[in-house]
Amino acid sequence: MAASSPLSLFLTLSLLSLAMHARSTTHWQDVQALKQLKRTIAPSTIPPSSCISSWDFSADPCDALFSDKFTCGLRCDTAPNSTSRVTDLTLDPAGYSAPLSSIPWPSLPFLQTLDLSANNFTGPIPSSLSLLPRLRTLSLSRNSLSGPLPSSLSSLSLLQEMYLDNNFLTDSFPPLKIPNLKRLEFQSNQLTGPFPDLSRLPNLSFLDASDNSLSGTLPPALPPSLVELVARNNLIEGEIPPLAAASLQVLDLSHNKLSGSVPASLFGHPNLEQLTLSFNQLASVQIPADSGLTSSLISVDLSNNRLRGFLPGFMALMPRLSALSMENNELTGPIPVEYAMKVLSSGLDSAQFQRLLLGGNYLFGAIPGGFLDLKAGFLTVRLGDNCLYRCPVRFFFCEGGVQKSIDQCKAFGPIVP
Repeated sequence: MAASSPLSLFLTLSLLSLAMHARSTTHWQDVQALKQLKRTIAPSTIPPSSCISSWDFSADPCDALFSDKFTCGLRCDTAPNSTSRVTDLTLDPAGYSAPLSSIPWPSLPFLQTLDLSANNFTGPIPSSLSLLPRLRTLSLSRNSLSGPLPSSLSSLSLLQEMYLDNNFLTDSFPPLKIPNLKRLEFQSNQLTGPFPDLSRLPNLSFLDASDNSLSGTLPPALPPSLVELVARNNLIEGEIPPLAAASLQVLDLSHNKLSGSVPASLFGHPNLEQLTLSFNQLASVQIPADSGLTSSLISVDLSNNRLRGFLPGFMALMPRLSALSMENNELTGPIPVEYAMKVLSSGLDSAQFQRLLLGGNYLFGAIPGGFLDLKAGFLTVRLGDNCLYRCPVRFFFCEGGVQKSIDQCKAFGPIVP
């Protein structure tokens, strides 16, 4: 065999060297941003077992994932013989403390997931986050962020989920336009002003705006894709508008200042399963044209309002309803026989009541016969604090036999005998 030439030997050694050193390398801007992130965080808030503690830049981040150098927190688009970019950054809930605006987020332009939840990041939400064009998930929950939401977040056109809950955010919600956003949570903040305009979020399916100080009326239009709307414990007032969101399954507007009537359209909504309007100032219930026979509702809570008139009998005809609370209103009249039928119902096309709470009203007359055979534990029924004729202690649903006094009942109005 002929001896190898010096040139061929050099080429062989060069190729072998390249093969031995073929690995991904993290883009230098990403490395600088990660270093700055670690430098910014207060050292006293970095537990020895945390992700940040394991970041040792003597090794390449994307080439040392899940090693003792970078135990967690990162995901990269690793590819041999090419420069890799950090795509996901998730910090463990270790109570890290740092101003969020001090971190050079634009140096991580390939980020798709940024999860900093359950730490102690402070200050305002920086507008520099809008310079992350590929971001799909942004989670800043349970921090100590303050100040207003930057309207520049609208530039995150690919964003699908945004979690801002449990912070100290203030001012009104800006008119964000994020076409791909599906989930938005900003509950437990200090946001004020009108309820946000959702018309620019056409694909939104879940919204939780609870525990703020939002005021004004509900928007006349909701995204057709909306499945769950939760806005309890705010200052929302006025009447409930017709809700045309065909996909809506859960509506919780409890603990607000809503007034007027409960719209009949809610009882005929094709997909609505849970309706919670307790602790408002609602005065009446509209009866749907089909008497609720096509309703999809499973749970209805209208307790602690100002509902007057007779107890609506149509609710007992709603085929899927299993939980109804009308407690602490000003309803009167006898308990409709439909409720007794519902309590005893066992048909395949009709759900039985599992919970029926009618206490704290001015219902009068005899207890319907269907209730008298109920045994404790079979279902939850409360009829106390009414004007019912004879509610003996032996019936668990009479709550010890306590009813309103005769004077209280007669003072309520001439309709109570």
